[in-house]
Amino acid sequence: MSVTIKDIAKLANVSHTTVSRALNDSPQIKEETKAKIKEIARKLNYVPNYNAKSLVLNKSYNIGLFFSTIFKGTSPSFFYETVRGVNSVIKKNYNLIIRGIDEYKDYSSIEKNRFDGIILTSQSESDNEFMYYVLRKNIPLVVLNREVNEKSVVNILSEEKTGAYNAVKFLIEKGHKDIAIIEGKEGFKSTIDRKDGFLKALIESKILINNDYIVSGEYDIESGYSAMNKLLKLPKIPTAVFCSNDDMAVGAIKAIYEKGLRVPNDISVIGFDDSEFCRYIIPALTTVRKPIKEVSQKGAEKLMNMLENNENDGERIYIPTILKIRDSVAELK
Repeated sequence: MSVTIKDIAKLANVSHTTVSRALNDSPQIKEETKAKIKEIARKLNYVPNYNAKSLVLNKSYNIGLFFSTIFKGTSPSFFYETVRGVNSVIKKNYNLIIRGIDEYKDYSSIEKNRFDGIILTSQSESDNEFMYYVLRKNIPLVVLNREVNEKSVVNILSEEKTGAYNAVKFLIEKGHKDIAIIEGKEGFKSTIDRKDGFLKALIESKILINNDYIVSGEYDIESGYSAMNKLLKLPKIPTAVFCSNDDMAVGAIKAIYEKGLRVPNDISVIGFDDSEFCRYIIPALTTVRKPIKEVSQKGAEKLMNMLENNENDGERIYIPTILKIRDSVAELK
């Protein structure tokens, strides 16, 4: 039979309420008493009963991690890194519940008694309805990935526009002028920011913008493959392609090889995100490292601080991107 709080209370000669508060580091309990109770719990291999704790402390011990969508436009690598970052912070203290906003017809089930806090990985302004619903319910909220205009919200994001700008400037420094972009999913803020960085680099270098070199993608491998095939049918094929994420870069590279061309000898390719596989494909992919894990870790840390210290001051934090130079870009002679 598993050990209960009442068992610990008997051995410590205190009430079960005192044990519960001590195990949750309540300031109402003396440090000496806390240490005694925790030592007894350790010796008995006590495992917390979250249902019981929830009733005593009026907490659900659930953290919600919400994405704009899980199935359309969220790459597997982005999803994995975000979950990994959040999970590394909350560990065993909370249950992590992962959902896509697009799965909900309404938000009536999103209540304070079901979620102690929510982390929203936002990709589109269409998420604002959900964001303001959570705020009205007074559920502690942290928004990742997309800049929001709500001053009361903790907002963690990476410098995506700068990252794309640096990638395209690198191509220009390598002698490329005929540079194409495979855009991400329409309506996503990351798509807009990465395109803005791409255009800024061209404009600053006084390179003529060719609308034929701007093609749409969906942030998946298949759309990168299809978009690259469109570029390969142009009368003048670009010498370099900036892909708005790594998954599309993989699709683009496959299309290039199927046409009998080589990367980077014939066409250079740059991705965005620095997914785990970038180092292992051939050629190893030059890409912009988006600090997905760091953004999600910082967001989770901020949320834990809000829950533990009852602080809810808005804040915006930018985490820099890094250009990871590998083997997929050639210098034009």
